Amino acid sequence: MIEILPSLLSADFARLGAHIADVEAAGASMLHFDVMDGHFVPNLTIGTPVLQAIRKITRAHIDVHLMITNPDQFAPIFIEAGADSVSVHQEVCPHLDRTLRMIQSEGALAGVVLNPATPVATLDEVLDLADFVLIMSVNPGFGGQKFLPNSLNKVRQLAEHRDRLGLKFKIEIDGGIGPATAADAVRAGAQWLVAGNSIFGAPDPGAALVALRETAQMGLQQIA
Repeated sequence: MIEILPSLLSADFARLGAHIADVEAAGASMLHFDVMDGHFVPNLTIGTPVLQAIRKITRAHIDVHLMITNPDQFAPIFIEAGADSVSVHQEVCPHLDRTLRMIQSEGALAGVVLNPATPVATLDEVLDLADFVLIMSVNPGFGGQKFLPNSLNKVRQLAEHRDRLGLKFKIEIDGGIGPATAADAVRAGAQWLVAGNSIFGAPDPGAALVALRETAQMGLQQIA
C-alpha cells in the first residue's frame, strides 16, 4: 500500500492545525515531522512542544525524522512526545544496531536514513532489524529542492535486497516528491512518499494530496 506523508515542515505554521485537518480529511493517515539541529544539517526546525501539540489534535501516525547529531539522546524524548516512528541517519550513528533496537524498545517503529552520497551497502547488517529505510532524494536541510534521480537507483537496490532476503521493511523516500516524480518513486519500490511543497504549497492541500496519491497509484498499477 502506498502512503503519502505530508511533510509538516512545509505547512503554514500559523495554520498548522487547519492544514493537518485538511490533509486528514483527504485521507492522510501518516504525517512527517522533520527535526533539524543546525549541526548535522544547516537548518533549525521544530521540537517536542510542537509535536506534543500536534499529537493532541490528530490520530494519524506521526513519523519523526531526526536530522540531528545525537539521536540516541533525543529519540526517547520524541517518542514520549508522541512519535509513532523515528528515523535516524546512518551517518551519525556509530552503533546503529543499538540505536534501532533502543527506538523499538521505547515503543516506536525504527527507521534508518541514507543521505544522497551514502551507499545502500552500509545498511547490509541492519536491514533485518529496521522497520523502514528512508532514502533522501535531496540533500537534507531545506524544503523545495530539486529531486535527485540517482535516489531511484538506491530505492531499487533496497527493494531487490528486501525481496531476495525475504524481509519486510518499508521503503520511504523524501525530497522533491510531487506529480512529476511520485510514480517513478513507486515504480522503483518506494511505499511511503514524503511530500512537502507539492501539498502545502498548493492552494488546496487536501486536493493536492488526493491528486498526488492518484499519480502514485498509477505507478503502482504500472508495476502490476
